[in-house]
Amino acid sequence: MAASEPPRLTIVQPGAGPTGVLGSIGVGFQLWGEDTGGALSIVEHPFPVGALVGAHLHTREDEYSIVTEGEIGFRSGEREVVLGSGGYITKPRGEMHAIWNAGTVPARMIEIISPAGFEHFFRELAEMVGSGAADLDQVPVLADRYGMRFGDPDWLPGCDHPLPAHPPPTDRSRWITESLGK
Repeated sequence: MAASEPPRLTIVQPGAGPTGVLGSIGVGFQLWGEDTGGALSIVEHPFPVGALVGAHLHTREDEYSIVTEGEIGFRSGEREVVLGSGGYITKPRGEMHAIWNAGTVPARMIEIISPAGFEHFFRELAEMVGSGAADLDQVPVLADRYGMRFGDPDWLPGCDHPLPAHPPPTDRSRWITESLGK
């Protein structure tokens, strides 16, 4: 598609679109980069009670999150907040962040990724988990291919996450195992 051409009309009905499991959270694919001329992609993440996405950063994209159900906690850099339905947050590239279900009921958020491309990391990870062939050694390789870095920030054990799901800073493999639901 030429830069001057608008993206084609794309319609995704409620509850439609492919879904997958990423480990401790799910993913619903709403708009792919191919649908937006590469400008952005949109995914939806259901967070079961107790779900935690460990500390990581993106080197290629920014994320914009909108909480649509429940309460989701965010720690990005030195800022920490719990947002309820209707809350928005930006997670800039290059800034370490973690996300968790901060409530006692399932939660859900919409994630806008700009520019597009990282939705394919979610697709590949969901395929890996769904096939039962989630090799823990391959997760960092996959993440690296998409410019994602895992971290062990000093603040992680102090996050206001209600469950003891935070790994010790030196035990990244346990975080990956818990994230994959193994």
